[in-house]
Amino acid sequence: MAQDIDMTTPEDKGKGKATDGPKDDKPVINGKKEEEKPDAGEELSEEDQQLKSDLEMIVERLTEPDTSLYKTALETMKTTIKTSTSSMTAVPKPLKFLRPHYETLTKLYDEWPQGEDKTSLADVLSVIGMTFSDEDRQDTLKYRLLAPTSDIGSWGHEYVRHLALEIGEVYGKRFASEEDTDDLVELALLLVPLFLKSNAEADAVDLMSELEIIDRIPKFLDKDTYPRVCLYMVSMVNLLPYPENELFLKTAHDIYTQYNQFTQAMALAIRLNDVELIKEGFSRCKDPAVEKQLAFMIGRQRIALDIDANTAEEQDVLECSSNIKLSEHFKALGKELNILEPKTTEDIYKSHLESSRVAGMTNLDSVRHNLAAAFVNAFANAGFGKDKMMLVDEDKESWVWKTKGDGQVSTVASMGMLLLWDIENGLDRIDKYTYAPEPEIAAGAMLAIGIMNSGVRIDSEPAFALLGDSEKLNHKDPIMRTACIMGLGLSYAGSNKEDVLELLLPIIQDSQSMQISAMAALACGLVFVGSSHPDVTEAIITTLLDDDRKDQLNDKWSRFLALGLGLLFFGRQEEVDVILETLKAVDHPVARPTAVMAEICAWAGTGAVLKIQELLHICNEEMKESEDRKGEELLQAYAVLGIALVAMGEDVGQEMVLRQFGHLMHYGAPNIRRAVPLAMGLVSPSNPQMKVYDTLSRYSHDNDRDVAVNAIFAMGLLGAGTNNARLAQLLRQLAGFYARDQEALFMVRIAQGLLHMGKGTLSVNPFHTDRQILSRVATAGLLAVLVAMIDASKFITLDSHYLLYFIVTAMHPRFLVTLDEDLKPLKVNVRVGQAVDVVGQAGRPKTITGWQTQSTPVVLGYGERAELEDEEYITLNNTLEGLVILKKNPDWDDGK
Repeated sequence: MAQDIDMTTPEDKGKGKATDGPKDDKPVINGKKEEEKPDAGEELSEEDQQLKSDLEMIVERLTEPDTSLYKTALETMKTTIKTSTSSMTAVPKPLKFLRPHYETLTKLYDEWPQGEDKTSLADVLSVIGMTFSDEDRQDTLKYRLLAPTSDIGSWGHEYVRHLALEIGEVYGKRFASEEDTDDLVELALLLVPLFLKSNAEADAVDLMSELEIIDRIPKFLDKDTYPRVCLYMVSMVNLLPYPENELFLKTAHDIYTQYNQFTQAMALAIRLNDVELIKEGFSRCKDPAVEKQLAFMIGRQRIALDIDANTAEEQDVLECSSNIKLSEHFKALGKELNILEPKTTEDIYKSHLESSRVAGMTNLDSVRHNLAAAFVNAFANAGFGKDKMMLVDEDKESWVWKTKGDGQVSTVASMGMLLLWDIENGLDRIDKYTYAPEPEIAAGAMLAIGIMNSGVRIDSEPAFALLGDSEKLNHKDPIMRTACIMGLGLSYAGSNKEDVLELLLPIIQDSQSMQISAMAALACGLVFVGSSHPDVTEAIITTLLDDDRKDQLNDKWSRFLALGLGLLFFGRQEEVDVILETLKAVDHPVARPTAVMAEICAWAGTGAVLKIQELLHICNEEMKESEDRKGEELLQAYAVLGIALVAMGEDVGQEMVLRQFGHLMHYGAPNIRRAVPLAMGLVSPSNPQMKVYDTLSRYSHDNDRDVAVNAIFAMGLLGAGTNNARLAQLLRQLAGFYARDQEALFMVRIAQGLLHMGKGTLSVNPFHTDRQILSRVATAGLLAVLVAMIDASKFITLDSHYLLYFIVTAMHPRFLVTLDEDLKPLKVNVRVGQAVDVVGQAGRPKTITGWQTQSTPVVLGYGERAELEDEEYITLNNTLEGLVILKKNPDWDDGK
């Protein structure tokens, strides 16, 4: 009877009769279909008329007193519904024809005695109930709970999805009124396998997320379904509130571990910043090659683990996690790309392209010009260990003597940038400057040692021995003390090294100078970033509460005390609330900006919309005309930076905040406008988007000189290490425009140096591993530079330009280097193209588009992804980025 419904006969086509839904779409009034008018000319096809009559007869049977007919009638009705076919958008015809009889059937259900027939009727009512979903009735769920739940899948995927929707709605209502939800959870757990079986992993995750039972999903997965489920779960994390986001990461981590996907599990353990999970990853992994790959991952994140190096294999793992070979691989990349030849400042400036009217003036041999050249040379040749200015023969006059005073600190320190990560060669080259009688030159050498050691750990720990020397740490000249403290912070950023704490903790509470105290707090913040270390927290809070130091808190350097405190709680989210309460006890205008700094660090990279709204409210406040005006100005500047910091981890959030920045520039107070360009740079470092740098280019001609200077620096940050030709042209034009303005021209030169950083092979973007992981250390360094740049004329363009070197913690080669299992370079062909988001897509979609085939090592741009060209090798890392170990594929047949 039901098998041939919805079939169209040739006769029907000839007669032009309606054979599909629209002709039968009568309005429904109070659950009953409006009567058909005979003159409407809307007739049902013979098959449809037959079906309608049959179903009406079945309903009639059910209303008769003869109970023996019920079972057959219900089975026939079920078969009719299940075997009906319709287009994707039309309601199946049996449901359409049964809808007018729904109220009759529900009354029957209420009247019938308990038994098999009543349960079977509930089953049918649950399905017909789908047609009433727009009337705020959850009848599908109501009758499903009254019927056994064994055969849900036979009603089809659309029914299961509809049921899941109603479970979510009812769960929300019951949860709000604190009613029992166990039956809903039980039913949901029956739907999950049905979703997974029909490739609807996203629906399964959404349902379990809504019912807050996501931690139960592992037991439903198998080797075919877990990759898509985990991919979807991890992509949802940025859209979830705390602590649900961490629960999702933890659950996905456990699933990856269960299926021995150690590198993917490690990426999530790093995101959770859970040292125990990271150690567990190493202890569970039994493959030495995979252990080395895991070590490369924690080395990239600058996590220092105590790894016993008793065997050769363990020694290799320790070296991988310590970044000891990073310099070697970086120089190999330079050789491959044929860029080992040092670049001169003129190669960067291209003065001959600047307008002839000012070309001569920009090359004046002034002290400020020479200092800028030292920075440009350091950034452009960073990590290559060769240049034509600083690391020259003994008989040539060193560039150091072409600068004066504090300028000599930055000039000597630039050697640390040139010798970046190359500790063995670097110490010899810098050694002679450490004995210089001039404190500025000796201080520069100390800072150079700190820069050079950034991110690299070696057993002998030369940085600790040289910079931790009590004679230098307690030197009478503050510049020497500052350089040593800053050097320690850069060397051991992210290491949680307690020995450094013993040196720096007393200095934080040293009441002699706010500059020294604040730099020690910042160095501790870098070393213990994201650890919420109680001793450092207490030392900084005590300093803020100390009545004897109230006047010192008005000092310009006190902002770094706040930053040091914020960095300790980096990424800790709600854990920072204790500190915010404590800061309310600080009776000083600096208290509120410090609280905002701590809060923005705690929520960095989370994309938390509510936090962004709070920060926008702060920007909207009217400044009070009182003695705490400085505090108010910093407060709003931090809020602007915070908007960028919170939103930087999520693409939609970035788009939104870039629009907000436009509003702030139009309507904001001067202090807000100064911070906006910096925030725009922080949203997309080393990612030169045209819409952003065109806007910054406009701001670089702003009437407010501080806004212009900050916009110029932001342009450099935006293009850092990319060699972007359009940005290079804009900066050359600015060099001509500001030829007579020493400060602005100095900043243009810095921006040009940043743009050509590492000859276009480095990145300062804190996101890595396919933009999944936010590097705490990298973000901390960027923040330190931007906090100084808020008042550039008091720091960077005045005399504390060496603070720019904090950016070194964010610098990393943007390369892909492939190695064999013995860590020897291995040349393979890879396809490099724009990454495509494949979350929730069916089948096996392509993960890159517009690719080119290249031979490793290769340089990867922002948003690019690499894939192996063939299956000759198996990659041990899920993401082809940084240092990747490849294993020969045992099943590979090279066709010989």
